[in-house]
Amino acid sequence: ELSNGCICCTVRGDLVRTVRTLLASTSRPDAILVETTGLAAPAPVAQTFLVDPLLNNRTCLDSITTVVDARTIEARLADSREAIEQIAFADQLILNKIDQVAPRAVDAIERRLNRLNPFASVHRAVRGNVDLTKILGRGAFDLERLVSIEPQLLAAAPCDDPGHVHDEHCGHHHLDHNADSRHDGDISSVSLVAETPMDRDRIEAWIANTVAIEGKDILRAKGIIDVAGEAQRLVFQAVHMQLEGDLQRPWRPGEIRSSRLVFIGRNLDEKALRAGFAACAASDIPSRDAHS
Repeated sequence: ELSNGCICCTVRGDLVRTVRTLLASTSRPDAILVETTGLAAPAPVAQTFLVDPLLNNRTCLDSITTVVDARTIEARLADSREAIEQIAFADQLILNKIDQVAPRAVDAIERRLNRLNPFASVHRAVRGNVDLTKILGRGAFDLERLVSIEPQLLAAAPCDDPGHVHDEHCGHHHLDHNADSRHDGDISSVSLVAETPMDRDRIEAWIANTVAIEGKDILRAKGIIDVAGEAQRLVFQAVHMQLEGDLQRPWRPGEIRSSRLVFIGRNLDEKALRAGFAACAASDIPSRDAHS
């Protein structure tokens, strides 16, 4: 327990010192589980491990879990901005106390959670009874590893998903570029998909500029990019204005190459994101015979 008993943006220094002390101890821990207070903003905690040089070098942020109280979540979403952010920020959600809510209500809650965060897995639970292998050691913050396990993680939502609205961006119309935007109050998620390879300079500049300008409103962003003429996948993710990205594993033989991005945040301009993304398409597409 930290000196003042909680973790938030005002005690980042305490968190850094505490974790550094744990890492320096003779009995070095196998893992560190950080539990925040019920209404803590999750972004500063995650950023602590990404920004501090020692922590970034000595630790790996595995995943972020949010516990959702099925009995009270609707009320909390109505009166608590932090509750929405915690859900939008999570890599996995534990929907707890489902035994105290009608089955149809549980289904409706899960659909709303999916709208707030399309890439977080949802685990239903009673008294928090969840298989720990589903929420610990998942590498969920490692986008490359997670997508290798769940290839459709960043794909646009299927058109038969509950709540899906057929429009000009629907995948049934076979557009090269499409966007699926889900809204819940001022929090929304936007999924962008492109079959056309991207120009590396353009896409990197656009992502960096978007995060720099809109980062205060972007809770999470993840993406895998098909770069024209490049045998490896460009992988990135962002937490507010903190951006990480690099070339990772090669595209596998027979693997369908495409670019998939997800933005979750406040007041996202879906049209601007779609237009900026489309503008990054490579004008001259080299042959893929060597690595397709």
